[in-house]
Amino acid sequence: MDAMTTHPWTTILLGALLLSLITVESGGWFLTRVGRGAIPANTLQKNFFRAGHAHAAVLLMLSLVVIPLLDTVALPLGVDLVARFGIPTAALLMPAGFFLSVLGREPARPGRAFALLWIGATSLTLGLAAAGVGLIGGGVAQLP
Repeated sequence: MDAMTTHPWTTILLGALLLSLITVESGGWFLTRVGRGAIPANTLQKNFFRAGHAHAAVLLMLSLVVIPLLDTVALPLGVDLVARFGIPTAALLMPAGFFLSVLGREPARPGRAFALLWIGATSLTLGLAAAGVGLIGGGVAQLP
């Protein structure tokens, strides 16, 4: 496959990520209900719901930008997999950590599910590092 061809698996993954933005859209509707008081939530919950929603949207959009770039270089399989799936995995785990850690009535502090945020942050860091280093190395390898 030449450097400008998109792999079919990339196209499928990008389609799945676009569809997953529908969940972010429904999360926005949920936030409007929280904001209007239709769903009771304390300040911690409101803040965490907003943070979870924002992280989901931003990380999914970042995934849509980074993943097609990976088809422009030849990466070792392990690096490619971490680069390709690290950011979308973070887009699942980080919002889950925000939302799930404040479930219940009037939580005073985040619960154990908050660990998902840090696991997601690790996934994001590894994905960004693999993609960045891989793209730089792949670009250098393509120099005449």
